[in-house]
Amino acid sequence: MGTVTLGVSIAVPEPYGSLLQERRASFGDPAAYGIPTHVTLLPPTEADAADLPAIEAHLETIATAGRPFPMRLSGTGTFRPLSPVVFVQVVAGASACSWLQKRVRDASGPLVRELQFPYHPHVTVAHGISEEAMDRAYEELGDYEAAWTCGSFSLYEQGPDAVWRKLRDFPFGGGGGAPAVPAQGGCTIEASPSAPSLRP
Repeated sequence: MGTVTLGVSIAVPEPYGSLLQERRASFGDPAAYGIPTHVTLLPPTEADAADLPAIEAHLETIATAGRPFPMRLSGTGTFRPLSPVVFVQVVAGASACSWLQKRVRDASGPLVRELQFPYHPHVTVAHGISEEAMDRAYEELGDYEAAWTCGSFSLYEQGPDAVWRKLRDFPFGGGGGAPAVPAQGGCTIEASPSAPSLRP
């Protein structure tokens, strides 16, 4: 069956997802429309296609143990000069993202891998483009704000055309709970202060 390139991430819901994707394109990032706006839980990882059922079962177990949690983005940051990336900062929900990504890569599961850099949840808005364009992204999105309640994460596969396509959503708590407003990646638009947090 061969290998596939997989990623696991939390989608940034609409209208925020499309807006940030359009801004990324406006800075001249050629990858903008091939990558849905997201917070990474598992970076691009090669896997045997035959392992997909086990991978999905692993992710379903993680999601079932989780609960919706508030996410908030605010302002920009950069990994330069270590890595040519400008991002929007995750200022609420970072600990839940960290909890999730550790379990996705857990040694007992099928997605074990080491990270090139320490995990830092973020939303990339410019990558590998000119310094001038990255400076512009950093400045123009410096006052950006968005908030929502995250109710799921998703499994993606990168195609031969380098475009990432969603294979499946994994709702927290086994898909129960209050109905959500349909949105990119299954996240609701309005933040809910009463939503229980995902905790280690």
